[in-house]
Amino acid sequence: MAEYYHVFRRALAQLGGHGGIRGFLLQLVRVNDVKTGALVGIDKYGNKYFEDNRHFLGRNRWVIYTTEMNGKNTMWEVDGSMVPSEWHRWLHCMTDDPPTTHPPAPKKFLADIHQFNTSGSADMYVPYSTTRKKIHEWVPPKAGAQ
Repeated sequence: MAEYYHVFRRALAQLGGHGGIRGFLLQLVRVNDVKTGALVGIDKYGNKYFEDNRHFLGRNRWVIYTTEMNGKNTMWEVDGSMVPSEWHRWLHCMTDDPPTTHPPAPKKFLADIHQFNTSGSADMYVPYSTTRKKIHEWVPPKAGAQ
């Protein structure tokens, strides 16, 4: 009987941790995971970082992404590149100190405004080639040019 009590208590904690039934279902549909844990911090974009050491290493830290970042609606388009570099170290267990308690030293090569990963889109970076082509495409002759 005590097992059923603990299952019921955990279910109520899940509902309460996500803001009721609506928040629970929204989190389940949005990121396909409904873990609860201790809030470690919030970055400048609104992403919330959590930790629960009852889970095994690699699953004990997670992020709940913000719904808007840099003017873009990210409600249904979550991406791993939405995590800023200062939180990446903590999230991937490279350090035990979150940036809220131990802020990283500022580095001049890090951007002030975090950018999305634009690979595969029209805004992706394509380097300019400075070498000649080895294979040239065939251009058909015009009909009346002979």
